[in-house]
Amino acid sequence: MREINWIVVHCTATQQNATVSAILRYWTEELGWKNPGYHYLIDKTGTVVQLQEESKVANGVRGYNQRSVHVAYIGGIDEVGDAIDNRTISQKISMYRLLTNLRMKYPEAELLGHKDFPKVHKACPCFDTKHWYKHHQSSLTT
Repeated sequence: MREINWIVVHCTATQQNATVSAILRYWTEELGWKNPGYHYLIDKTGTVVQLQEESKVANGVRGYNQRSVHVAYIGGIDEVGDAIDNRTISQKISMYRLLTNLRMKYPEAELLGHKDFPKVHKACPCFDTKHWYKHHQSSLTT
């Protein structure tokens, strides 16, 4: 079992209608990755797809992957490619449930967004992860 220090939240930086298969194809064909970028991916309907066993390393945050579990939602950009928190209510509900389960499994792990790591110059996941998680009930109704 790997030691997990971080549970990391991401967006895919795609339109919400991107498919899991298209994202996987991008990683393998365009980036040449052998492992997926995330352990879990949440589509716009709130369906959670496990892409990688938690015991294996995913490619979420360079330099931190050995001790991280990565969760992402499909979306994160608007129609012109600008960063935006465009999670659906279903994605928010599924994300909260998944993160709660992961926090119970890894109680010592810190919950962070991709952008919260040093030397990361991205908006990902396009919202304040810690604040949202702490105040999830009000977030789920907006």
